[in-house]
Amino acid sequence: MHLSKRQERIVSIVKENQPITGDDIAGRLDLTRSTIRADLSILTMVGILDARPRVGYFYTGRTSLDYISDKLNSILVDDIKSMPIVLDEATSIYDAIVSMFLENVGSIYIANEGVLSGVISRKDIIRSIMGGMDLYKVPVGVIMTRMPNVVCISPKNSILEAAKKLMEHEIDSLPVIEEIDSKDNEYRVIGRITKTTMTRLIVELGSND
Repeated sequence: MHLSKRQERIVSIVKENQPITGDDIAGRLDLTRSTIRADLSILTMVGILDARPRVGYFYTGRTSLDYISDKLNSILVDDIKSMPIVLDEATSIYDAIVSMFLENVGSIYIANEGVLSGVISRKDIIRSIMGGMDLYKVPVGVIMTRMPNVVCISPKNSILEAAKKLMEHEIDSLPVIEEIDSKDNEYRVIGRITKTTMTRLIVELGSND
């Protein structure tokens, strides 16, 4: 959230003179109380200011970045996940390359009878080509990163947690999984979160605010 110049001035006035009434804030700006009513409502709503009846406004110490953090924590992975691209382990590397281009994705999830078993990325494809593998005969199961080394995310995790995993592990996407069998640690892929997903969300939040 980007504060307007007037909102920044209001925050500064409150920080220096708290507690201070809305009328006093308006007077210091040479404006009427009704003129700044919307600004005070916004600053209170996002938690930068706190209003107490018959006392006035206080500065909470929070910033617009805290507001963004709260927003990202309130949005669940399940809310914005997209459809995953899933192939069988027996699929050839060549067919996986074709799927990547047709679906315009950087990673494809691999399953064995519906159970997530691994993931392949463009880097894995490049390594297989440089290694001289027969792309038409070698299955993706040979080159994929296998479970449990695949970084995953739960649909009930926040988008902020997903973003942290993407950055920490320097990967392009996360499979969104649900548990099939807790005893055998088996999971089904029900979605994906990508860097593009995160970028689109940030743009939407910025446009809405």
